[in-house]
Amino acid sequence: MSDTTALVLSDGAMLQKICGANDRNIRHLEHLFAAPVRVRGNEMILDSPDETMQKRFVSLLSELQEQSRCGHEPDAGLIDAIHRNLDKNDQAGLEGMRKVSLEIPLARSRVFPRTAGQARVMESLQKKSLSFLIGPAGTGKTYLAVAHALRELLSKQKRKLVLTRPVVEAGESLGFLPGDLTQKISPYLRPLYDAIEDLIPADLLRRLEEQNMIEIAPLAYMRGRSLRDCYVILDEAQNTTREQMKMFLTRLGENTCAAITGDVTQVDLPRRVQSGLLHAAGILKDLDDISVIHLGREDVVRSVLVQNIIKAYDEERS
Repeated sequence: MSDTTALVLSDGAMLQKICGANDRNIRHLEHLFAAPVRVRGNEMILDSPDETMQKRFVSLLSELQEQSRCGHEPDAGLIDAIHRNLDKNDQAGLEGMRKVSLEIPLARSRVFPRTAGQARVMESLQKKSLSFLIGPAGTGKTYLAVAHALRELLSKQKRKLVLTRPVVEAGESLGFLPGDLTQKISPYLRPLYDAIEDLIPADLLRRLEEQNMIEIAPLAYMRGRSLRDCYVILDEAQNTTREQMKMFLTRLGENTCAAITGDVTQVDLPRRVQSGLLHAAGILKDLDDISVIHLGREDVVRSVLVQNIIKAYDEERS
C-alpha cells in the first residue's frame, strides 16, 4: 500500500466546489499529478509514493480553497494557474490572483488574474488612462483589456466601446472581402469579439450593438475624430507605423481611456518600417497616467504547449 497525503477541506460545500461538476476537477488533478485522487469524507487524498508530489498536491488544494473563498471559481484553468505559480514559487502571482479582481455589471462575470503579470495589467487598467500591454500570444492582454472596457461601459463610466486595429494581413493576401465596412473589418477583430462573447451573454452583446454602444472602427478611419467618454482598444498595435500610432493617440479626448495591445514578436509590417507600438511605448513610458506593461512567456495561460512554443522561438532568435 503506497503512502498517502490528505488534505481536510473546511466543509462539504467546499469539497463539492473543489471536486467540480461530475468530479471534473478530480480528473484534472489526476492527470496533472499522474496519480489517483481519492475522496473520503471531507478529505482529498493523492495516492502516490512520491512525498514531494504529495506536498505539492496539499499546497495546491490549500491555495485552491483560498482562491475559492475569494470568489474565484475552481476549474481546470485555475488549477493549472496555481500549479504554474507553485512551480515557479511565485507568491506574488498567487497573492495577485487572490487580491485583484474585476466584476462586470449585468453579466455577473468576475475576472481574476492568473499570473503576477496579469495582476499588474489589471491594476494598470484600473488606475491609468492609457495602458500599453505588450506580450506574446496567450498572456491574456486582449482578454483583460476587453473585460475592463466592458466593466466601464456597463457601469456607465463610458458611453461607448470602440474597437480598432490596423488592417494588416499576416503574410497572406485575403483579396476582396464582400459586405459593408463592418462586415469587412469584423474578421480582423474576431479575437476581440471572442473575448466579449466569453464575458457577457449573447443577448446583452446584441443590445449593446443595437444601441451603438460598441463600435468597430478601422484604424485608417480614425483620422480627424475626437473620442470623448469612450473606452478604446487598439489591438495588434505592433502593426501600426509611427505615424498611425501618433494619429491614434491624438484622437483620445476628454474622459476617454485606451488599452493598446500587441505582440512585438509578430510584426507584419514591411522590413525597415519601425513598429509604432515599440516607438510609442519607449517615448511615453515615463509620462503621468500612462503605463507600459511587458508580459513574458511565464504569463502565458493558454497552455503549456504555447509556453514551450514561445520558448523555442525565443531561443532560436537569441
